[in-house]
Amino acid sequence: MLMRTDPFRELDRLAQQLTGAGTWTRPSAMAMDAYREGDEYVVAFDLPGVSADAIDIDVERNMLTVKAERRPVTKSDDAQIELSERPLGVFSRQLVLADTLDTERIEADYDAGVLTLRIPIAERAKPRKISVGGESTRKEISG
Repeated sequence: MLMRTDPFRELDRLAQQLTGAGTWTRPSAMAMDAYREGDEYVVAFDLPGVSADAIDIDVERNMLTVKAERRPVTKSDDAQIELSERPLGVFSRQLVLADTLDTERIEADYDAGVLTLRIPIAERAKPRKISVGGESTRKEISG
């Protein structure tokens, strides 16, 4: 139900891990899992250290965009940084959603640094039985 848009995304992600965090013009990728659970798709994004108000989720047609910013923690004036390995900056991910998903009813939850989106499968895409009526043994199914 999800389509990858960039075949070189993994190479970009590895390069960004080596160079550091992203900017608004060139955001870093965020790790994600996607799976089907019953009548919905679930997409989970790792965003540790990001506050909920720094997450932006947009859907335009079938393009889902998640953008988040991890900002530096405010330190006192006399603090000296000894080591800084946690990436800061902008993280983004775009997914092309299938037409069979109901983008009008996406639910978002953010807990313990994980953003979870639940995208219901559209009613028109769910399997259904077609009953055959009448006394004739001939069946007509039009498409």
